[in-house]
Amino acid sequence: MAETIELTIKEGGKRIDAALAASGLEQSRSTLAAWIKDGLVVVNGTAVKRSYKAKEGDTVTIQVPETKEVEKLEAENIPLDVVYEDDDLLVVNKPQGMVVHPAAGHATGTLVNALLYHAPLSTINGEFRPGIVHRIDRDTSGLLMVAKNDKAHKALAAELKEHKTERYYYALVKGEFKEQNGTVDAPIDRHPKDRKKQAVVAGGREAVTHFEVVERYMGYTLLKLALETGRTHQIRVHMQYIGHPVVGDPTYGHQAEIAGIRLKGQLLHAKTLVLTQPTSGERLTFDSDLPKTFQRVLDAIDDLKLKKDDN
Repeated sequence: MAETIELTIKEGGKRIDAALAASGLEQSRSTLAAWIKDGLVVVNGTAVKRSYKAKEGDTVTIQVPETKEVEKLEAENIPLDVVYEDDDLLVVNKPQGMVVHPAAGHATGTLVNALLYHAPLSTINGEFRPGIVHRIDRDTSGLLMVAKNDKAHKALAAELKEHKTERYYYALVKGEFKEQNGTVDAPIDRHPKDRKKQAVVAGGREAVTHFEVVERYMGYTLLKLALETGRTHQIRVHMQYIGHPVVGDPTYGHQAEIAGIRLKGQLLHAKTLVLTQPTSGERLTFDSDLPKTFQRVLDAIDDLKLKKDDN
């Protein structure tokens, strides 16, 4: 059965496709534009064109078309930023905007499509998630480990389950922290009213995020975060829960611009990954630079003298 999405526009003045993209929907702006063109987007009871300027309080109903399931996984010659590779594994730096594995609505252009073209992959996760030991959100950038054979996959997955894999993220969040570090220990489960979102829910799955202040700015803080568990949207949900949503997060933060720079997603980057090489047992550490847009934002708020002096 086709899904229906209903929402109310909170901020007017934008074209309807832009307003919907900024409202927290997981679909891309191009997908939303195609739905508008097909007459699937109704505003206040009337189908609208893409040129329609949304108004605060507009009631929007979207008839989501049924998506075809992925029938066949294709290798695609998509450039990859390979940080490390041996006979057992790869570490890749995923760009913001790339989906990790194919699913309904994302049959091509994913990291898995690119990986298949590059190297053989493990088969443990089935046909459509080969090699994928862990994942990060589409609009989160950064380091991912990928298994090239089943033996390596089992070893890497076991280490991840036992919390021996170290994953450190950088995030720019709203607000200022008095403390230098801390821990958010709050269970996460599907949002009770919006199935596309996660939320802190009593009785949910255990979720623990550790944070440390890297830099303080007027109105913002750059954090280093470590995951003890790996729940869907964990950092984004936990930061919203404590009143410091990740800047640029369209689902949990709703900020699309900072210092005059338009954002295409949350300023959240999987910066450092520490793992054990499955065959040799060697402990390997990988680090990555912040994406250009992330760094531009930090430079911009620094140049605008919004940074606090440390006392």
